[in-house]
Amino acid sequence: MSDRLKRTPFYVQHLEAGAKIVPFAGFEMPIQYEGIKVEHRAVRENVGLFDVSHMGEFFVRGPKALELLQWVTVNDVSTIAIGKAQYSCMCYEDGGIVDDLIIYRLAAEEYMMVVNGANIDKDWDWVVSQNTMGAELENASDDYVLLALQGPKSADLLSELTQIDVQQIPFYAFEHGEVCGVPSLISATGYTGEKGFELYINAKKYDAHMVFEALVTQGAAFELKLCGLGARDTLRLEKGYALYGNDITSETHPLQARLAWITKLSKGPFVGSKALAELKEKGIEKKLVGFVIDQEKAIPRKGYELLDAQSNIVGKVTSGGMSISLEKGIGMAYVQTDALASNEPIVIQIRNKEVPITVTSPPFV
Repeated sequence: MSDRLKRTPFYVQHLEAGAKIVPFAGFEMPIQYEGIKVEHRAVRENVGLFDVSHMGEFFVRGPKALELLQWVTVNDVSTIAIGKAQYSCMCYEDGGIVDDLIIYRLAAEEYMMVVNGANIDKDWDWVVSQNTMGAELENASDDYVLLALQGPKSADLLSELTQIDVQQIPFYAFEHGEVCGVPSLISATGYTGEKGFELYINAKKYDAHMVFEALVTQGAAFELKLCGLGARDTLRLEKGYALYGNDITSETHPLQARLAWITKLSKGPFVGSKALAELKEKGIEKKLVGFVIDQEKAIPRKGYELLDAQSNIVGKVTSGGMSISLEKGIGMAYVQTDALASNEPIVIQIRNKEVPITVTSPPFV
């Protein structure tokens, strides 16, 4: 395995646009261009374009495809219609989370799994190890690029570059079509909480640069901004979306991570289902919650401790920062269930100060 960082096909465009490049998930990725606040507000108010080509794409095909996906993921894959997508996760036998992902049903016996960029190798090895039924597998992560067009003006902009009626694609559905003449999978999904689309293009077969450049050029009339990973993180945090490595890990399970809604214990056995059923019966000892700092301009960070009225540690921050939309400190943390049930005040320890917080359920905006 090479330690050399990869680059997406749009690396030169990022440099030309003045991006600050940082190592991320084995890639050299843009963290920001004009600034995180500018990019964040562009997505909330107009439209932003992200290069998220570091994400992984696995194809699962054949008569055993559904059987494998039902076994290796927690959600009920049998409910996905062709042309629809489903949010899910994979678990280890003890219920710990391998990764969260999206499954697209492309045809009767063909699916695409989209996994986090930092987890591609780990996830691929895991899926292969569980494929005792003999589904056809292909790791096409190096072939595909992924552009995320996000914001309230995204459909109007994209409509000018495709004959597909993107205004009519429902959330978590997709169409196959051409964008600027380039074959693309146009998916009404995203990680910002705004209306938006993710464009999957096989860059080994087609010129994805045409799409990138057309979106930037045509996007000028819609006040489009190129956006980096910094704004992607502030946007997802405001919506309470989990980030693997922070809010969900191999040490956490979906029932405590606000992902019980995708965990279908009734669908039949899957990897981790026995452990999750036992954990549910025993009772969940800690839960992922949101919190807001109302009174002070204090910024919560990952790893900060939460304390009860007796100064006992009852939780730890997994994601936190200053909400650009609210101009308040917000975050997510695992907190002991009994501390939540007591309704007693909880504070966050920031440096040497105990700062009051309001526990809430995301989204924050």
